[in-house]
Amino acid sequence: MVSRVIPVDPFDLVIFGGTGDLARRKILPGLFRRFCAGQMPKGARVIGAARGDMDSAAYRDFVADAIAEFGGERSCEEGTLAGFLERMEFVTIDARGDKGWDELAKLVRSDVVRAYYFSVGPSLFADLAHRLNAHGLTDADSRIVVEKPFGRDLPSAQALNKDLAMHFDESQIYRIDHYLGKETVQNLMAVRFGNMLFEPLWNSQYVDHIQITVAETVGVGGRGEYYDKSGAMRDMVQNHLMQLLCLIAMEPPSKFDPDAVRDEKLKVIRALDEVQPHHIVRGQYEASDDEPGYREAVGDPRSRTESYIAMKVGISNWRWAGTPFYLRTGKMLKARSSEITVVFKELNHSIFGEQSDHRNVLSIRLQPNEGITLGVTIKEPGPGGMRLVDVPLDMSFADALGEDGADQTDAYERLIMDVIRGNQTLFMRGDEVEAAWAWTDPIINGWEGRGEVPKTYDAGSEGPVDAVQLLARDTRVWRKVAP
Repeated sequence: MVSRVIPVDPFDLVIFGGTGDLARRKILPGLFRRFCAGQMPKGARVIGAARGDMDSAAYRDFVADAIAEFGGERSCEEGTLAGFLERMEFVTIDARGDKGWDELAKLVRSDVVRAYYFSVGPSLFADLAHRLNAHGLTDADSRIVVEKPFGRDLPSAQALNKDLAMHFDESQIYRIDHYLGKETVQNLMAVRFGNMLFEPLWNSQYVDHIQITVAETVGVGGRGEYYDKSGAMRDMVQNHLMQLLCLIAMEPPSKFDPDAVRDEKLKVIRALDEVQPHHIVRGQYEASDDEPGYREAVGDPRSRTESYIAMKVGISNWRWAGTPFYLRTGKMLKARSSEITVVFKELNHSIFGEQSDHRNVLSIRLQPNEGITLGVTIKEPGPGGMRLVDVPLDMSFADALGEDGADQTDAYERLIMDVIRGNQTLFMRGDEVEAAWAWTDPIINGWEGRGEVPKTYDAGSEGPVDAVQLLARDTRVWRKVAP
């Protein structure tokens, strides 16, 4: 099965922070893969903008090195890289001064889609928005892309929204969360709303509980200074896990339309219950043979920032009242795995007596080995009577659709092309971000006010022992984290 590639309109994409780590690792290699796939039209250009002194020729060398290191395997015709590099330009620019803006204004065209990627810290968002407007680089059809963290609490998120709203309409602002660009995350909506099999059962009458896990095997690495100011709650739960929770729990939108989808996600956030302190487990990893412990990595022997968090969350609405959602994420865990698990209830009555303890479990794997597994109960083959056994109906996208059909498109590739198309479905709206912080802030303020210290856990384990007890109190268990 071959994926259809739909070209986009000609565009100028300006990447502020065009020599930064995100541009080098994700944005530029992703654009090259879209170029190889034939999705970038002849009139498309990419303009790097950063403080460093560099001309366009040197920037093309920088881009070529980034693609060689992070481009991955992609079948491209000979000469394709040269053709892609011809699209590259560079401008030395000062986000808080006047340097480079007149040059950028002469370079960016007004008769194509104009998109500006703010691949910089949030402290520069307002300056960039102001100068784009002041130098006539925007119109009603221009778009800006802003990276997380979008604030560190509700007041800062509100301030950022206000700063951007001074120069751009909400329809022009694309708050990017790369988790929403993953193929399997988008498949959540297809599985739920495209199959009669699941949607009638997608409620508290049939679902016992839902687990959302995002486990990482890496530590904080070179992000220690940033991470120690955010922690797992701000870095992962407030955005990535919140988005997964919304897609799993939201009501069917009236149509597959950006605002219709985001309206339903917002309703979920506003229906989230206050989380009780005994329903939260925070942890910090200790040193292993290969990695320093969390406190050593961030350079603060007294740090109380969590590298792991597990929570029991409730949703007070008609669909989910009484059904718990268990969220967990952490660093330096046993295996790298992102998975959503829907555990259905037991049968009201089983004709098999003592063998009744069997449940249907739907597992949606986001990474690695993207796919869906549905556990069903069957008779164990062979003589000896009716013995029941649970078996998985397993569909990995690569196996079921072939490598081409599975479409290994990186999340950033897909989301950047959605920006050019003007499709905001997979991007967060301003009121959605603020609602998420309004729920998150009291949780953080609560443990800070209580002076709580995270529980320690061994690097390479499945996290703190207390996280096991979080589910054990409800006679449930975490699904095993496996690669």
